[in-house]
Amino acid sequence: MILIGYSGHAYVVVGILAAAGIKVTGYCDFQAKVYNPFQLEYLGNESGEETIEIIKKTDFFVAVGDNIIRKKVFRKFEAIQRYPVNAVHPSAIIDKAVALSKRGVMISAAVCINPLAVIGAGSICNTACIIEHECNVGDFAHIGPGAILCGNVNVGEGSYIGAGAVIRQGIRIGENAMIGAGAVVVKDVKDNEIVVGNPSRVLVK
Repeated sequence: MILIGYSGHAYVVVGILAAAGIKVTGYCDFQAKVYNPFQLEYLGNESGEETIEIIKKTDFFVAVGDNIIRKKVFRKFEAIQRYPVNAVHPSAIIDKAVALSKRGVMISAAVCINPLAVIGAGSICNTACIIEHECNVGDFAHIGPGAILCGNVNVGEGSYIGAGAVIRQGIRIGENAMIGAGAVVVKDVKDNEIVVGNPSRVLVK
């Protein structure tokens, strides 16, 4: 297993994969990292020809926390029909009736995902978040640590739900929106809006 990207977010991915019995042996990034806490081999830039040949033959995971960059990296590999595997911590509780993409989803420790939820490709379900029944988490969205999506919440593609935020049942979050840490969202959020506070208010439209 190799990682695309190797910084703070990737360190969590290494831990998730290790807990699942999967050993990470190397990483790709713009340049070799001075700080290499897991002593992984540097394999070069993911755009390099030699690196692409390695990726064609090896399972990989896009370990990039930034939603926009993660999506760009995904698209690059989709063009050569290569798709990242999932990284799922064994302590996560995922109901059998969850529709979970098999392409590059990260599910951290203590996550709970309840029946009939849909989890999109390249999405991040971070530590101890709760995704209730019939929620829809769009491709490349990020549900932060400890965030709670009550039932029937829809999170649009590329949106970010901050740590500890609570989204009321039935709320729709547009695409590329950002919900601040600890926010309590009781109204729908439009595309690209930044929402903070309790009760939530729009900071940027």
